[in-house]
Amino acid sequence: MPTLSPLWRNGALALGLLLPGAALAQAPAPAAAPPAAPVAAPAAQSPDTVVAKVNGAPITAGDLVVAADDPALSLPGVDEAQKKGLLVDYMVDLKIGAQAAEKAKIGENPDFARKLAYFRDKLLLDEYLEREAKKAVTPQAERALYDETVKAMKPEEEVHARHILVDNEAEAKKIAARLKGGEDFAKVAGETSKDPGSKAEGGDLGWFTKERMVAPFADAAFKLEAGKISDPVKTQFGWHVIKVEEKRTKPVPSFDEMKEQVEAYLTRKTQQDIITKLRESAKIEKTAAAPAAAPKADEKKN
Repeated sequence: MPTLSPLWRNGALALGLLLPGAALAQAPAPAAAPPAAPVAAPAAQSPDTVVAKVNGAPITAGDLVVAADDPALSLPGVDEAQKKGLLVDYMVDLKIGAQAAEKAKIGENPDFARKLAYFRDKLLLDEYLEREAKKAVTPQAERALYDETVKAMKPEEEVHARHILVDNEAEAKKIAARLKGGEDFAKVAGETSKDPGSKAEGGDLGWFTKERMVAPFADAAFKLEAGKISDPVKTQFGWHVIKVEEKRTKPVPSFDEMKEQVEAYLTRKTQQDIITKLRESAKIEKTAAAPAAAPKADEKKN
């Protein structure tokens, strides 16, 4: 992975510090200019279009596209025109450095040749897996996986509850008596609760399933009827007084809500299946010089 050259880093920093309105604020307002004639948008560049040369070696628009895909060169917040200019400067630095390395015969070093072979294989594999995954991850496959997953989901009960957390049982009993006497739960929670995460929200914990809470708290909350106040409940965090606002069956997420997860799962599974099939069909031989594989987790227990 290439690192940012000094020119790239400095250019990015300068762009980050430049406030678009700062220079304009110090300059006198220009006289109104007549409206400009409409200008046609520039045609898309061919990947072979030369954008710069370094000692005669071309840098093309296609080279900039490849560089722009490098996560190390991302510049969030920088507009496309500025980013392209910085990419050209970076590619110039890269080309200059590569030419110097060639003169120093770095490419003839056996270690460099091994690295080059490794990264070539890795890039080929990445491109191959990406291409094959795109073929497999179709809208139909995504919908089928979603439908299958939803069908297998078991209904889960959720509660929407509030709580007040205090240090001791005596204080919790006093608070429970106040609430059962009709005082507003959110108001009392704001005055007395020790839970910094929910105190400002009137003790509101939102919706949760039973396994998300510690056992004594969850048992008490899921036994309560909606609108009821619990007796004090002890957990490792202290003493709680709970109010259940509502109960429901957890809603099934929509396809749109799950689409990114479905796509990511299908992509990973497709790529794993490809590697598995390739291993099954390949002739793999490990010599005595190969290091022994570490035992799997389940093998360690036996």
